[in-house]
Amino acid sequence: MRNMSRIIRCTAALSLAALLGACAILGNDFASSNEPGLPPLADGPIPPAFTAFVESQWPAAEARGVSRATFVAAFLGVGPDDDVLTKATSQPEFSRAIWDYLDDMAAESRIATGRDVLVRYRSLLDRVEATYGVNREVVVAIWGMESTYGAILRDPTKAKNVVRALATLGWRGGSRSAYGRQQLNAVLRILEHHDVDARHMVGSWAGAMGQTQFIPTTYLGYAVDFDGDGRRDIWSSVPDALASTANYLQKSGWQAGATWGYEVILPPGFDTSLEGRSASLADWTARGFTRATGGAFPRPGDQATLLLPAGPGGPAFLTLRNFQAIKRYNNANAYALGVGHLADRIAGGGPFVTPWPRGYTPLDEAGRAEVQARLRAIGFPLDKIDGKVGPQTVAAIRAYEAQRGLAVTGNASLELLALLRGG
Repeated sequence: MRNMSRIIRCTAALSLAALLGACAILGNDFASSNEPGLPPLADGPIPPAFTAFVESQWPAAEARGVSRATFVAAFLGVGPDDDVLTKATSQPEFSRAIWDYLDDMAAESRIATGRDVLVRYRSLLDRVEATYGVNREVVVAIWGMESTYGAILRDPTKAKNVVRALATLGWRGGSRSAYGRQQLNAVLRILEHHDVDARHMVGSWAGAMGQTQFIPTTYLGYAVDFDGDGRRDIWSSVPDALASTANYLQKSGWQAGATWGYEVILPPGFDTSLEGRSASLADWTARGFTRATGGAFPRPGDQATLLLPAGPGGPAFLTLRNFQAIKRYNNANAYALGVGHLADRIAGGGPFVTPWPRGYTPLDEAGRAEVQARLRAIGFPLDKIDGKVGPQTVAAIRAYEAQRGLAVTGNASLELLALLRGG
C-alpha cells in the first residue's frame, strides 16, 4: 500500500507515458515486491505499442467516471502476456472431447471436495439457498469447476492478473479485442469503487475474476456484498463469491426447486435430427423417452430440450430451464452439463448410465470451423462458420455422412475432416 500511495501522488502532474517513465523505479520495485502467490505483471520490457494502446483507453475510461489516479495505478508495471493469446485460441469446453472434459470436471477429487464444502459451509449455504432459491450443490459445483474451490487463485502459474489479461486481449486479441476493451473498461470502474485493488484482481486468461469467475461486466451487474463488510469481494470472501453466483443464476431465470435436466434413454428408432427440439416432459414420455435412472419425471409439465452432446451413440439428455440459466455463466453445453453433473455427483448421484463413444478424434475450434466451411462449400446449409458444433452443424455432418454411405454419427472428428479435405 505504501507503493500505491506513492504512485497516486505521481499522477497529479504526469501523463501515463511520462508517469511510467518517471515511476520506473517504483514500477520495478512494485513488480519485485509482489505478494507471494500473485501472478506476475510483466515478463520483460513493456513494448511502446502496448503502452500506446493502454493510453488510448483513457478517454473511454474517463467518460465512465474513472479517475486518472485509478487509471494509472491499474496499469503500472503491466505488460502484455503471450500466454493469454495462446489460451484464447483453445477453450477446453469447445476444444476437448466432451467425455474428457467431463471426466476432468467431475473427477473424484472434485466431487469429494465438493461434499466437504457442503459440510464446512452448511450455515452459509443455508442462507444463500434461502435468499436466492438456487440449489446449494449447483453453487458449489460452479465454485469447484471455475476455480477448484479457490485453489487456482492461489497458484500464480495458473491465475492471471485481470488487468494484464484483458489489456493483452484488447491490444492483440484479434476477434477477442473488442471483448477485451469492453471488459477492461469495466475493470477500471470496479477499481474506482475500491472493492479490490488492481494487484489482487486475479482471475483467468479471459478476465473472469475471483472464486467463481465473473467477467467484469457481470460483476458490475450481479456481484453482491453478502458478508456485510461494504465490499463485493469475490476474491477472498467465500460468502460474497457464492452469494454472487446464486444471485446471478436467480437473475438468469433459475427455477427454485427444479433440476437442470435428466439423462434419458432414447426410444428405438428415434429420429435424432430432432436434437434441439423442445416439448413438455409429458410429450417426451409419450414419444417413448424414459429416465436413464428409472422412475417418472417429477414435473411432467416442464418444457425440456433434447441434447445429444456426442451424437446418437452417447448419453442423451432432456435439459430444463435451469440448464439455460447455467449457460448464462458460460454459453457452452459442455459447461452446463458439467455443472449439472458435478452438482448431482456432489449430492450423491452416480455417473451417467450410457457410456460415451470414445472412439473418434475430436477437433479443436479451428478444425471444426474448417469442417463447417467445407460442408457449406459443397452445399450443406450452415449460417455460421464459428467452430461451435450446434444442431445445424450436426445436421449437416449427418447429411454428409448419409450421402457418402458412412455411419451417421454427427461427430465433428478428425476422420471426417480428412474425408472432406479429400473431396
